[in-house]
Amino acid sequence: MKQGLLPSLEDLLFYTIAEGQEKIPVHKFITALKSTGLRTSDPRLKECMDMLRLTLQTTSDGVMLDKDLFKKCVQSNIVLLTQAFRRKFVIPDFMSFTSHIDELYESAKKQSGGKVADYIPQLAKFSPDLWGVSLCTVDGQRHSVGDTKVPFCLQSCVKPLKYAIAVNDLGTEYVHRYVGKEPSGLRFNKLFLNEDDRPHNPMVNAGAIVITSLIKVKNGILLNYIIHLEFSEFFGFQSERESGDRNFAIGYYLKEKKVNFFIVKCILKMMCWVLFVVCEDLIYFILTSAICFILFLRFALSGMDMEQRDYDSRTALHVAAAEGHVDVVKFLLEACKVNPFPKDRWNNTPMDEALHFGHHDVFKILQEYQVQYTPSEDNNDGKENRTVHKNLDGLL
Repeated sequence: MKQGLLPSLEDLLFYTIAEGQEKIPVHKFITALKSTGLRTSDPRLKECMDMLRLTLQTTSDGVMLDKDLFKKCVQSNIVLLTQAFRRKFVIPDFMSFTSHIDELYESAKKQSGGKVADYIPQLAKFSPDLWGVSLCTVDGQRHSVGDTKVPFCLQSCVKPLKYAIAVNDLGTEYVHRYVGKEPSGLRFNKLFLNEDDRPHNPMVNAGAIVITSLIKVKNGILLNYIIHLEFSEFFGFQSERESGDRNFAIGYYLKEKKVNFFIVKCILKMMCWVLFVVCEDLIYFILTSAICFILFLRFALSGMDMEQRDYDSRTALHVAAAEGHVDVVKFLLEACKVNPFPKDRWNNTPMDEALHFGHHDVFKILQEYQVQYTPSEDNNDGKENRTVHKNLDGLL
């Protein structure tokens, strides 16, 4: 029986970590995983971690993993794990990078100037000695140092999150009918609009209030997310209201009615490490959905050959099928008219990938498309022009 893609990757990962040994201690695997920047709590590794816990509970030699047990644990998340251990992330040597971050943290910790803001009671209560740094890369590599688990008020940090939610839900064009894009040159809480009687941008208070009014409170993604995190402590809503006269004035000036929602979100308490996870989740969602689709659209319109292969002879359709991106698969098949039968170096087709990873909706789409697909017999002459026309015809 031929060996498919997944066993080969699993074997490679096992030998990389085992370093010649027949078994891998669980703690060694976890330590190696953390050295790449991934956390065991990463939702993308849920299947792997669940299987690892189950294996530890049901095997007699719970602290050691032989090759078969290891492959059973990692197979559901093998693509991400392979990227991590092959150092394919945006920061390949994450341990060296975080060591430098820790040095900068210690250096900045010595700074004692400045003072805690006291214009809002909730802010005035914070100790000036608290200092923490959390970071998260676009690949989900995380690092925290210092007082990162102490809750603090989001304040204006919530503005870009609300703006991202509004744009994702309503679209850029709709959002910017009501708020501008340019800097105002004035203080963030200035009672002032631009020449079109709109707030200058979403990051000033007037713009943030308008953005808030565009988001349906009962369906607010941000609030739902925070509630999902199960914060049970009192958020101190009245603290912002006691000093929020200017925001109320801006709200009346804009004749909007949802200033309370803006104020509530401004004073929501979050911990530093939670805030960067929220940002990571938003980035990950955008990269794997809307932006992903837009990039494919841009590539197609530029005349790019959507059947190009990587070093393993895998096409974009292989990757989309393996990761279950239904919209991308439909776009490649229906708009770009790509070949649904390409085989990679392990002779796996996109349909094989979809089936192996359990993406049955993608498998069904590929299966139905293959029935009606007619291979092109064009030669290579003028291939680029034909690619452009084929992509455009499909898009139209």
